[in-house]
Amino acid sequence: MPFTDLPATAFIDPSGQNRLAIEEIFRTVTHQILDYLTSAGGQVPLPNVEDSLYQAIPEQPGEIAALLAPLQDIMAQSMNPAHPGYMGHMDPLPTTASILGDWVAAALNNNMLSVEMSPGLSRLEPLLMAEIAQLFGLGEKAGGVLVSGGTLANLQALTVARNVKLDCLQSGLAGQSPPVLFASEMAHTSIQKAAMLLGLGLDSVVLVPTNANAQMQPDALEALIQKSLQAGQRPFAVVATAGTTVTGNIDPLPELYRITRAYDLWFHVDAAYGGAIAFSPTHRYRLQGIEQADSITFNPQKWLYVAKTCASVLFRDMTLLHSHFRIAAPYMKAESQWTNLGEISVQGTRHADVLKLWLSLQHLGKAGCAALIDASYDLTQVMVDQICQRPNLVLASEPDMNLVCFRSCPKNLSSDQWDGWNAHLQQALLQETKVFLSLPVFRQQRWLKAVLLNPFTTVEQMAALFSQIDAQVPG
Repeated sequence: MPFTDLPATAFIDPSGQNRLAIEEIFRTVTHQILDYLTSAGGQVPLPNVEDSLYQAIPEQPGEIAALLAPLQDIMAQSMNPAHPGYMGHMDPLPTTASILGDWVAAALNNNMLSVEMSPGLSRLEPLLMAEIAQLFGLGEKAGGVLVSGGTLANLQALTVARNVKLDCLQSGLAGQSPPVLFASEMAHTSIQKAAMLLGLGLDSVVLVPTNANAQMQPDALEALIQKSLQAGQRPFAVVATAGTTVTGNIDPLPELYRITRAYDLWFHVDAAYGGAIAFSPTHRYRLQGIEQADSITFNPQKWLYVAKTCASVLFRDMTLLHSHFRIAAPYMKAESQWTNLGEISVQGTRHADVLKLWLSLQHLGKAGCAALIDASYDLTQVMVDQICQRPNLVLASEPDMNLVCFRSCPKNLSSDQWDGWNAHLQQALLQETKVFLSLPVFRQQRWLKAVLLNPFTTVEQMAALFSQIDAQVPG
């Protein structure tokens, strides 16, 4: 069917008629990407963006070659996690295999809604999720689904928890005692979002106090559960965190599990970041107790270096996901052995993220994943040692992961000046050493946060960072 108004390269002709033109386009973009990524260390980790690149939608088609040059400007204005000095957030440079996997998935454009719409990939995902669930020790009935981010993973886990514990899949919550769930005061804000979306309200999330290391206090949790029962509320879930966003700490999972069993509550572990530790034989002990979870949020897009988005929600018993969440869709062809994943997920139409995850894990292997995690811990210890050698620097908590939260507290400045001083220090480090540290609020104060993800960050760079911190101390 001729479309005279369309550019000749608007689509890739399935008969191959425009292959040469498409090859030239792909070759140009490939070189642009490689030019950017292989020089990322010489750029800045976080650029200043002053001018918008936006252009209005044109009335007429244009040549794609004219669109390729602005891609370089877009790259230059983007966050640069490939830079060894990018330490501000949980954003890694992506593995080579995950870049390729995303490219292939985009070209295939399969829909993870159903087996019919993604015949090979809908078989690949449950097998891979089951294997990852086994790494967490969840048992033979375990499995999971990929989702677009940890917020959706937590939402889906808490939806199943609510439906199972409150038996409200069919009739809803009308007439029930007010449901409540419990999470650390340091838990991710997606827990409150989930409560809002589930019709429970923000007040249904009871925030549990934490200790000096930002970990949930079991005694406080049990006291709050008893208080809620006395108030006529109905507790149904506890959310533990394995890797708090600001300080990178892990809640005491075994103790929290025992409390959930005593009160018959669903035990969910938000291990969006820290779940990657399961791949390291050296550090796996830090997740002790996670094997008892009813559900786990785990995001390979963080410490496993898979290109965004790639997140997952895992369940100890997948039959509960089917019986307390699944909605069969009559427009999807049923398969006898394989589930239409859109029926057991919050999302219907979904990108095939499993391909880049599977390829990346095949490329790195368990040993490669472990080596990356162990190296991060080694660099974390270097940074902690540097901080502890300086009396004007203070740790927010003892790190459980490769995340270090600290602040500068110069003795010749008053304490009410320290927030402003740390904001100044953040910018000075970015300008002078090309190291980007974020500036989160923790316990009503401004702190500097470093996430030591980049495998190309060196001990020498760490030394230069602290030399600049020393040089900035006010006289």
